[in-house]
This record gives sequence, C-alpha cells and structure tokens, in this order.
Amino acid sequence: MSDVEEAITRAHHEEWGRVVAALTRRLGDLDLAEESAAEAFATAVERWPVDGVPPNPGAWLTTTAHRKAIDRIRRENKRDDKQKAARLMYGDEAPEPLGAIDDDRLRLIFTCCHPALALETRVALTLRMVGGLTVPEIAAAFLVREAAMEQRITRAKAKIKAARIPYRMPSADDLPARVSGVLAVLYLVFNEGYLTTGPDPAPVRHDLTAEAIRLARLVHALLPEDGEVTGLLALMLLTESRRAARVSAGGELVILNEQDRGAWDATLIAEGHRLVRERLVAAAAGAKPGRYQILAAINAVHTSARDVRETDWSQVVALYDQLVGLDPSPVIALNRAIAVAELDGPEVALATVDGLAARLTGYRPYHVTRADLLRRLGRSSESRKAYDKAIELAGNAAETSYLKRRRDQLR
Repeated sequence: MSDVEEAITRAHHEEWGRVVAALTRRLGDLDLAEESAAEAFATAVERWPVDGVPPNPGAWLTTTAHRKAIDRIRRENKRDDKQKAARLMYGDEAPEPLGAIDDDRLRLIFTCCHPALALETRVALTLRMVGGLTVPEIAAAFLVREAAMEQRITRAKAKIKAARIPYRMPSADDLPARVSGVLAVLYLVFNEGYLTTGPDPAPVRHDLTAEAIRLARLVHALLPEDGEVTGLLALMLLTESRRAARVSAGGELVILNEQDRGAWDATLIAEGHRLVRERLVAAAAGAKPGRYQILAAINAVHTSARDVRETDWSQVVALYDQLVGLDPSPVIALNRAIAVAELDGPEVALATVDGLAARLTGYRPYHVTRADLLRRLGRSSESRKAYDKAIELAGNAAETSYLKRRRDQLR
C-alpha cells in the first residue's frame, strides 16, 4: 500500500464521522450528508495521488463534501432548493443554540439513537453514520445477513427524514431515557475497534477505540451520576489498557491469559479502577449495578492480577452470576463458563458450553471456547473440528493465525 493509499484509509477511519456529522448539522439530511461525504472521499482517491495529501485532510474532506452537497442541491430546479443552496454557501442560516456539550458527533449519535427507532436500528445506524463501519462489519456485529442490515439502515434514515427527527442534543429531562441506546452504540464501536470483524489489515483499530472512549467521556461529563455511563467508560478504559499486548509482533492475536502484563497501560488501569471503586461506593449505598458496571468490575479483577495465576476466579464467577441475573443471554452464559473452567475445571464448563450449541451455532467465540476446553480435556480430534469451525467463522487475520497455530499444535 502506497503512502497516499494509507493516508486515505487513515482519513476514512478518523474523519468519516466528523465529516458526516458536520454535514448533517449543516444540511439536516442524513442521506445527503452521507452521499456527499462518500463523494468527497471518492474525489480524494482521484486527487490526492496527483496533488498530494493535503495538510489537513479532515478540513479538505469536509469542504469538498460541502461543495458536493451544494452542487447536488443546485441541480434541482425548485426555487426553494436554490435558496437553500445559497444559504448553505454564504452561511445566512441562524446557528442552533448549543447544548451543555457541543460536539457534532455526539449530537449525531443522539439523533441516530432517537426512541422512534428500534434499539438495534439505532445502534446499526450510528455505527454506519458516526463510526464509519461498513455494512458487512455491522452485519457481523449483529449476526445478521448483509442485505437485511442494509435494509435496516436505509429504513432508519427514511424514518428520521419522514418523522422530522431533529439533529440536536435531547433536553435534560429526556437524557436518561435516551442514553441506553447511546451506550450500546459506543460499546459496539469500541468492540469493533478492539478486534475488527472485517478484513481490515489492522486487527486492532485504535481510531475506533479512541473515538468510542472520547465520546464515552463526553457522555460521562454530561451524565456524571449515571452508573451505567460510568461503568461503560471504566470498562472501555480497562479493556483498552491491554491493547498493546493484544497482538504479537508477528501479527497473531494474544489471549488474555498469555499477554505480557508489563505492557498494559498503568494509567488507564488506574483511572478504570477509580471509576469502578466509585460505583462500588454507590452500590454499598443501595444503588443496583447495571450490565456495564458489572463487566467493568470483572475487568478490574483481571487487571488487578500481576500474573494470571493470581486472578481471583471465584470473584469473577460471582460477578458473572450477578450479570446472568440481569442478562440471561447465551453469550453471557458462555463467558461465565470460561471463568468456571478456571475455577471448577474444563469438564464442568464444557457441559454448560455444549448446552448452548443450538443458540450459538454461528457465533465464533463459542467454537473457540469449545475447542480450548476439548483441548484441555485431551479430546484432540473433537478439538480440531471445533478449531476448524472457528477458523471458518473468523474474520480477522490475527485471530485466524492464532487459531490455526493452536489447532496445528494438537496431536
């Protein structure tokens, strides 16, 4: 890949959300904003190899996309469209009042997460419009077909336009009810960055994890007393602290138990632990912890152990027991079984995992977990088959490399 191609790829990762959000604020039309942004990036593909990469790629892309939008409006023959184009060009429109925190992408997230849309649709739309994830990447995150996801996103944008859903921060009274959808969005964006599901050459996308954390900090500043907002921020920080040890020098995924803990980010761990302690104090005062707070506490246990052998697995299992009470999903049951394997042995865990087969057939971590448990029990032939299935479902080169090595070690 040439330097210019790398610059374009990096700009798409870093600037897509900014460009779309800025255009949406100006145009009030998601479709027009997305299409104009796409045209701007297409122009960059043509121009940058000839003219060179501009000093400020984000500003270049935003300006180009804005001009593309004006050109689209001017091609219309209606008088009011021409007047709108003039206002967009010369900036005659009165600015909208600013909220407690003025951030275009945060405003766009709340627009995409409007309660008029189904929760899954809010998440998918925001991943596309703000996170810049492709439809295949979003479909993989939801375990659905690409065509179905494409239709879901298209219908969501049409509904926002038809219902005249405003592009603005919700009022203080509406914020608590709206925040759960935003947290789900940020968590999925973060997870996609922490281990990409698509054929992205980078197995870990720091731009996505950093963006999710940045927006989580903004939401936390807006709602400092919301336990789940605090919990999600802590969870992200503690997970991000392990990023440097996530992939080996050879490009292979390194699982938690095998990571070099000396490479973990002590500053992020300290901040994450502080937030977890903050929520523990609230829980002692009677506040019931939610899903993100419990997940953050689990990660706090892991990051407190200087060596994997020092991990308090009984505490991890106890926390998962709380989580199952809130979210009895098969994915949570699978994660609990992984901890049970360390506490009670792989045979006990395998019984639970096998009971989840019908609901997790297409879920890659299920087959990874089952392969590992079978390997530890000496059932090599069955383990190999499970690794084969996991490799078939893996969409990341680093993880594929790790799984193939583990499979080939079997005798």
